[in-house]
Amino acid sequence: MRRYEPVPHYVSLMRWTSQGRMGLPAWRDRVEEGEREIEEAGGKLVGVWVTLGQYDVIEVFEAPDDETALEIITKLQRHGAEETETLRAFTRDEAEKIIRRL
Repeated sequence: MRRYEPVPHYVSLMRWTSQGRMGLPAWRDRVEEGEREIEEAGGKLVGVWVTLGQYDVIEVFEAPDDETALEIITKLQRHGAEETETLRAFTRDEAEKIIRRL
């Protein structure tokens, strides 16, 4: 039986720039283009949420490693529609495994 290895998850907290706000009518197309770019780089879009508060959008994606995640974020930011802060998210099991080593 093959053992399941979790794929790293990344949480991108996004704020629309003035350029991004002007392009909101095409937001759905941008999300779909972003999903294609994520997949082409070897990742997978988990979900996109529009939020209230400090950030306008939260996007969660999977990538095989940090290098791929950086490639994805860099590609997504090239249009200048949003500023992002991306966090590497650890599952409960991943965190517990790390903590057990302390």
